[in-house]
Amino acid sequence: MSLSVFDIFKVGIGPSSSHTMGPMRAACQFMHELERGGLIETTATLTVRLYGSLALTGIGHGTDRAILLGLGGALPESVDPNVIAPTVQRIRASGRIVLPGGREIAFDERTQLLMLSGERLPQHPNGMRFTALAADGTPLLEQEYYSIGGGFIVRAGQDPVLPAEAGATVPYPFASARELLALCRDNGLEIFELMLANECALATEASVRNRLMHLWAVMQACVARGFAQNGVLPGPLKVRRRAPKLYRQLTESSNARPLEALDWVDAYALAVNEENAAGGQVVTAPTNGAAGIIPAVLHFYRRFEPGASDEGVLRFLLTAGAIGMLYKQNASISGAEMGCQGEVGVACSMAAGGLVAALQGSNEQIENAAEIGMEHNLGLTCDPVRGLVQIPCIERNAMGAVKAINAARLAMRGDGSHKVSLDHVIATMRQTGADMSTIYKETSQGGLAVNITEC
Repeated sequence: MSLSVFDIFKVGIGPSSSHTMGPMRAACQFMHELERGGLIETTATLTVRLYGSLALTGIGHGTDRAILLGLGGALPESVDPNVIAPTVQRIRASGRIVLPGGREIAFDERTQLLMLSGERLPQHPNGMRFTALAADGTPLLEQEYYSIGGGFIVRAGQDPVLPAEAGATVPYPFASARELLALCRDNGLEIFELMLANECALATEASVRNRLMHLWAVMQACVARGFAQNGVLPGPLKVRRRAPKLYRQLTESSNARPLEALDWVDAYALAVNEENAAGGQVVTAPTNGAAGIIPAVLHFYRRFEPGASDEGVLRFLLTAGAIGMLYKQNASISGAEMGCQGEVGVACSMAAGGLVAALQGSNEQIENAAEIGMEHNLGLTCDPVRGLVQIPCIERNAMGAVKAINAARLAMRGDGSHKVSLDHVIATMRQTGADMSTIYKETSQGGLAVNITEC
C-alpha cells in the first residue's frame, strides 16, 4: 500500500504514539489474529512481555493501560477517552479481562504483563511479545510486534518502511526531497498539488478534503479542551496546567504587545500537549509527544496571517504530510530510535514547510524551511522525567512551534537556494540518532530524567 498523509496524521489518544497508541494497536491486532484463527474460545491465558524502551518508560507513558484496552479490542482512533480509566480500574479490581466477542478470562498484571527493561528484541527498541495459551498450557499463538513511532506497528520480520511500494498506486511516487522537487518542477505542480493528486488516487478528492478538515477540527477541539481544563496532570510530578492561565491572560488583556503572537503560539502548543499528557484525544503529528507543534503553527496562521483560509490549512497539511513521509521513509519518527529530534525536530520541520505552503511560498522555499526546522534540532535528546510525557515534552512543543515559524520566515525572506538540502539534513538526523547513546532515547536513563532528582 502507499504511504498516505493520513498515515502521518492520525487521531488518537495520549500520552504517546509509540508507547500508548502502538501497543494498544498491537494488542488489538493480536486478538484479531486469534479470532481469525478460531482460537479465542480456547484461549485461557494471555501473557504480554514488553522490552527495551517500552519496559523502561511504559508505566509513565501508559503502555500498561493501553495493552489492557487493546486486549479488549479497543483502538486509539475510536476509544472514548472517558471510558479508559473506569475500564482499566475494572480490569485491575476484578483481575479479569473481557475479550473481543464478550468472553471473559483471568488476567493478573503482576504475572501476565511483564516489563523486561533489561532485555531488547532485535528489530527495534519498542518490542512486544504476545502469547495465548490453552487451559492445559499449550501455546496457541505467539507474535512479536514493534511500535516504530507515530502509532505505526510492524510484526517481527516485517520491513517497517517500504518506500518502493509508493510507486504501486500513486501517480507521483517520491522517496527523497530531491525527487519530490523534480516531480513538481517537471509537472508544473506545487507540493500540495502533487500530494493531493497522490491522495486522490487512494480516495475521492471530496473525501480527502473532508478528512483533512476533520483533522484540523480535532486539533482545534484539543486546544479548546486544553484551555478549559485546570489543575494538575496525572502522575507523580504534579505538573500544573499552564495553558488555561496563559489563555486567560491573553484574552483579558486589552494592551497589544509586540510579541503577543508568540505568547499565543505558546498557549496553543501547551494546551495540546497538556491534553496529551492527560490522555486526551490529539492528532498524532507525526507523534503524540510532538503533537502540539503543527496545531500551534496552524492556529498562528489562522489568527495572525492576513488572508488565511481553509484552503491554506489544506495546503499546510498536505505539504507537512509530504515532509513527514520523507522522514518516515528515510530515517525514523521514533523517539526510541532517534531521540526527540525524531519527534519535535520532525514536527518542527513539517510545520515550517507547511506554513510556507500556506503562505504561498515556492517549493524551494518550502524545502528550505523544512531543512532549517530540522537543522537546529539535530541531536535533541528524549529524556522524559519519570517516564512521563510532561517534562520537558510539553514545553518543548512550544519552543518547537516558535522555531518552526521562524524557520518559515527565514525561508520566505530568501529565494529557496541554500547550502544544506533537506535530504542531507534527514540523513544527518538518521546518523545522529544511530550515534546517540540509548540513555537519551526515551529510556529515562539520562539527561533531565536523572538530573532532576527532586521530581
